[in-house]
Amino acid sequence: MSNIVVVGTQWGDEGKGKMVDVLAETARLIVRFQGGNNAGHTIVVDEEPFISHLVPSGILHQNKVCLIGNGVVVDPGVLTEEIQHLRNRGIPVGPNNLLISENAHLIMPYHKLIDHGRERLLRADKKIGTTGRGIGPCYEDKVTRRGIRFCDLIDPKTFKQKLSSILKEKNFYLKEFLKSETMDEEAILEEYLPYAKALRPHVANVSVLINQAIKGGDSVLFEGAQGTHLDIDHGTYPYVTSSNTVAGNACCGAGIGPTQIHGVIGTVKAYTTRVGKGPFPTELFDETGNLIQNRGAEFGATTGRRRRCGWLDTVVVRNSARINSLTGLAITKLDVLSGFETLEICTAYRYKQDRLTEFPSAIRVLEKCEPIYEKLPGWPDDITAIRNVDELPENAVNYVKRIEELVEAPVQIISVGPGRKHTIVLQDPFDSV
Repeated sequence: MSNIVVVGTQWGDEGKGKMVDVLAETARLIVRFQGGNNAGHTIVVDEEPFISHLVPSGILHQNKVCLIGNGVVVDPGVLTEEIQHLRNRGIPVGPNNLLISENAHLIMPYHKLIDHGRERLLRADKKIGTTGRGIGPCYEDKVTRRGIRFCDLIDPKTFKQKLSSILKEKNFYLKEFLKSETMDEEAILEEYLPYAKALRPHVANVSVLINQAIKGGDSVLFEGAQGTHLDIDHGTYPYVTSSNTVAGNACCGAGIGPTQIHGVIGTVKAYTTRVGKGPFPTELFDETGNLIQNRGAEFGATTGRRRRCGWLDTVVVRNSARINSLTGLAITKLDVLSGFETLEICTAYRYKQDRLTEFPSAIRVLEKCEPIYEKLPGWPDDITAIRNVDELPENAVNYVKRIEELVEAPVQIISVGPGRKHTIVLQDPFDSV
């Protein structure tokens, strides 16, 4: 029995959903521990894509239990739609395989209005690039003790009392500061009370369930959203998300102790992408960047926004290895780099007269950093049909080995295509810890 956390090492969109789907075969429980529906995980099974926003990626496996931890902020409308969408596609979803922490906070309609209103007021060069899903304002209410949780939602009396108390403040802020429309209490009750009825059977004490499973000898897989460099504490602040995306938050966001985590897998895209605003040292603005973007189909699963693309930045990944205590790497989208005569890897930054090997915290510094590249020969062959590392082109193997050397973490999984079958497992993370 071992318990593994899967995190992103870049700015999200690294392919965590696929890695969780692959590793879910071994785990009994799959737990989402942070974030909201501002991120999407795309999983391809038998060439059929499934996109999840809140439901853990393990839902596509039979006899697995998927849990939404207390660290997740949940839009109940999105969750009910996602459950129904899965059912419509023949995926059984019920209280036997999907449970939600009673301590998870609800995204309310006013959170989304505030999100949009704030972004609207900001100058173009100051915009954060929020998805407008209400994630940040919901986390704010959680921290300031004004939040509404699932245990409140399923108690209509408590829900009405809390909503009535907080709505006065929210409407004042919406009207007077954001110059936005206000919210009607009865309209919110009419929308949300049916969610309470639909989701009540799924609400449980997730912390207790996880610890019972661990005591019973089951393996648990913890699934994060976004990437390390979108972490509220360790990312490119303020161009970050509103939660802790790093492995340490698996404990807080699920309700377990740190001694229950046995390994951390960092998912690394073979190149680098970023959605939204914020510094990106290796971003490519030429035809190479466009080619990577087109080959990799780099569009956000949630927003559809075009992802910015660039060469692999190992300063970023090395920073993630330290923050997350990575025990292994999963390289994704290696196939996208097929056909390039030469590949480049950023090994350090140049800032003024200095050579930086560690990721700077100050945005003003990072914005002026120039990547220092190391060139490696590419490979011409299509590698999507390869299932054994020994069959990969020599230069592809050398590229993977160089990532290992620069990041100082072993590569355990290589993805050479979008589907489950497009996976080369060098070492099962559950067996290596």
